[in-house]
Order: sequence, then structure tokens, then C-alpha cells
Amino acid sequence: MVKKVAVVGAGCSGLPTIKCCLDEGLEPTCFERSDDIGGLWRFKENPEDGRASIYNSVISNTSKEMTCYSDFPIPEDYPNYMHNSKLLQYFRLYAEHFNLLQYIRFKTTVCNIQKRPDFSMTGQWDVTSECNGKQQTEIFDAVLICTGHHCTQNLPLHSFPGIENFKGQYLHSRQYKTALPFKNKKIIVVGIGNTAVDLVVELSSVAKQVFLSTRRGAWIVNRVCDNGYPLDTVQSTRFNCIVQGMIPVLTNHLLESKVNARVNHDNYGLRPQHRFLSQQPTVSDDLPNRIIAGKVLLKTNVKRFTETDVIFEDGTVEKDIDVVIFATGYVFSLPFLDESVLKVQNNEISLYKMIFPPNLEKPTLGCIGYIQPTGAIMPIAEMQARWATRVFKGHHQLPLPEGMMKEISERKQKIQNRYFKSQRHTLQVSYVAYMDEIATELGCKPDIKQVMLTDPKLGWELFFGPCSPYQYRLFGPGKWKGARQAILTQMDRIIKPTKTRVLNNKDMSQSTMPFGFKLLGILMVFVAMYAMI
Repeated sequence: MVKKVAVVGAGCSGLPTIKCCLDEGLEPTCFERSDDIGGLWRFKENPEDGRASIYNSVISNTSKEMTCYSDFPIPEDYPNYMHNSKLLQYFRLYAEHFNLLQYIRFKTTVCNIQKRPDFSMTGQWDVTSECNGKQQTEIFDAVLICTGHHCTQNLPLHSFPGIENFKGQYLHSRQYKTALPFKNKKIIVVGIGNTAVDLVVELSSVAKQVFLSTRRGAWIVNRVCDNGYPLDTVQSTRFNCIVQGMIPVLTNHLLESKVNARVNHDNYGLRPQHRFLSQQPTVSDDLPNRIIAGKVLLKTNVKRFTETDVIFEDGTVEKDIDVVIFATGYVFSLPFLDESVLKVQNNEISLYKMIFPPNLEKPTLGCIGYIQPTGAIMPIAEMQARWATRVFKGHHQLPLPEGMMKEISERKQKIQNRYFKSQRHTLQVSYVAYMDEIATELGCKPDIKQVMLTDPKLGWELFFGPCSPYQYRLFGPGKWKGARQAILTQMDRIIKPTKTRVLNNKDMSQSTMPFGFKLLGILMVFVAMYAMI
């Protein structure tokens, strides 16, 4: 019987994992190598080895109602898109509310995790940790790894001939903290993900000139979506998920037309070589403004460097470059875990349902948060931990290794079919689909058709409204009595921090879904219900 669980990391995945252990009557011990909680979201002036590092201005790309843990809404007065310091405050509120801090050993690094000699019988692990220069090894019944995948920078200098001769400064985006040191510089940022775009926007306010170099381009979307609502509250709905699955070609066309209506991606040099749904879009409200003002100039991929200049693949040359910032992402590894247990290769990892190694004699090890979702990672990590802890308790059984390997192979094939080959897509999941997938295993996925019949008001929100984490606390294990109210009042919490100047005119509808789409959705629901009769 599993009792003692080692939790590695006290960031946004580790904190809910501690709580899920407690919810199932397990005894968690969390090992955190730094001196505080927060992981990625705790800003430090200097990067720390083994810990994710962010720049001072980082704001979340997912909104508060879609980012919060499922039984602890973010305070209503918090902004929809939170600065890293605000999100860290929320983590503190969460940890204090559920009394999680007492289970965390700070300044304690996990050095080694290995099976005990009798693992095939007990499923137990030897966990060796180090604190203040002293090591100790303890026995745990299960292990949950929550260290994240943004710790080790990906800096492929071999792909940039001549960089060794370049006399300017070059660095990975992990080392970037503020724009001030780059005042009046000519800067090239390589990459077009969220970090790259954030950096060029910020740098363009102080630099002499900023260039954005990209191999493939990207679709650019706004945080602020229709009627001023947060993007994910409009896009991450069950209705949209169904439509995308049924008519992906039309969905691609509609979404591409929508983003091009604001910014013609051809005219701005942004159009990628792939369709909209074949990669996560890049989130930026400001990049087009910087491009149209000439503060940011788009360039093709870098061909090679000279001592002072950069030559691009289209033959153009930019002279006297002062700084190059490589926003080329991250690779992840599990150095404390033997490769016979779990091997990371080409940024790929074989995990059943993105959680469990398939070849263990006992299912007593899980990886939480090793995903790249089209949405917030926090509620997904929580959902993974809810299921994993119940597997440890014996409430749920995993398939035989052959069945798990089949699922892993099929998932990899689906990723290859949808996304172009890239290190950033090896962990890709669709937020709504994956949440429903794990919720089905856990037994907490809401039955939309049944709710539509018994509680139409709630059913309407479940289908057309944001697929917020509270939906997975309505039924099944871990049911929370506040879930229904949280869902029905989520639009109020979305509007509250923006409506600081209250007007006298009568409020308009707060729905994020166009009426025509609602009618289509209602028809789809009735067709589905009829088909079930």
C-alpha cells in the first residue's frame, strides 16, 4: 500500500501534487532545491542552475479563470493576465490555504532516484537528496517528478556558422532580465515563439534597431480577443473543440482569415509555412505595432556570422550588430533518474497518457507537467496529479505494458500528423481534449448531455463557455461543492478587473460566443442527444 510519496519540485506542478497526495491520504515529502516556491514563476535577477529563469516583465499568456487550480479560484480583483509576481502571490495563497508549506524541504536537491532491490514486490524507491552539503537516502512508496521542462537552455550554436568569430555579445533568452543593458544597441533576436516576440517588443523601446529572425514564421494572436475577452476564454470551449475536430480544414481557414483581418501575415513577413492548427500560435498584442512603426524588422533565418555582421538566407546583410539573443527554447532531462527507468531522447519521453513510464513492474512513478499545452499548464498538472495519486492508492488500474506502449505510439503518431516536426511539439497536447482524456480516466468528466437536461443553465456554460478547471470538480472523485457557482460566476470575475470605471448604461450580454454559433451548437447537442436514444 502506497503511503509515502516523494514530490520533486515545488513549482506550479509540485504544489497541486502535494495537495492531491493529501486529498488521497498519502504522506508527501516535497524536495525543492531553491529557497522558495514558484519554480518558473519566481523571478530572480540571476539565473540559477537547474531552475527555470524568466525576465522581469513576464506576463502569463493564459487568463486567470483558465489558469487557476480547480478548487481555488484566483481572486476576482486580480487581472486576467497576471504579471509573474501576481501569479506567485496566487501560488502563496494556494499553498497557505491548503497548508502545503509544511511538507516542503527547501534548499534540498534530489541527487538520485532508483528502484529498491525488491522493487518488483514493493514498488519502492530510494531517493537520495542533499541539503547543506549532506546527503541522505530515504525510502518512498512512490515518486512524482514535477521539475518542469524549462530548465536547460537549447543553444544550437552549431547551426550558426561563424558564431565563434562574432565579436558582439550573444546569449540565450534565459539570461535576459531587462532591456536597460541593451539601450542604443543593434539587436537580432532569433526565434518567433512567445519569448522571442516578448523580447523584441520590449527591446524595441530602448534599442537602436531590433531584428526578428525566423525560419518558419508564425501565426500571431492577441491576448485580447473578441469584445475584449481573454483569448483562451473565447477559444478553449467544448463547442470549439468539437468543431475543430469535425472540420479542421474549415477551422484553419476561419482562424487564418481572422488573424489576417487584423494583420496581413504576408505583408508583415509573418506568414508561416504551416496551417494555423499545426503549431501553437505566438501570443502578442504589440508585435504588429512595433513592425508598422519600424522598430522591429522581420528577417529570414541566419545563414552565417562574420565578426560584426549577420548574413541571412535571403542574401541580405545587417552590419555592425551589437547583440544576438537566441530565443531557441529548452530541452529537458531527468539527470537524477536512471535511463533504464525513463529515457529522454531528442526531447521526447515515452509516458503513458503523458504521465506514467510503461515498463515498470509497479506503477509507482509519475511525471507531472511534462506537457506543452495549448492553454495553461497549471490545471493540467493538477489533473494529472489527481489521477496519479489515485493510481498509487489502487483506485485505478493501468493497462498492461503492451497496451500502454500502444497508446504512446498512437499519441506520437497523432502529434506527427498534426504538427510539423520540432522539439517544441514533442510534448504537445490540446487543452480541452487532454483535460477530458485524463478526467475520463479519473471519473470526473462532466456528462454534458445529462447536465443539459437536468441543469440547462449550467449545461450551457459547460458547452459554450470557457472550459475552466472548475468543470472537473462537479462530479466524481474530488467533487467540490463550490464548482457550479464558480462556473456560473466566472464571467463576472473576468470583467471585474477591467471594469474599474463603472458606466451607467445598461450592461450588454457577457457571452463570449456569437449567437449564430450558439444556434449551431444547440443543434449539434440535440443531434448528439437524439443519436444516443
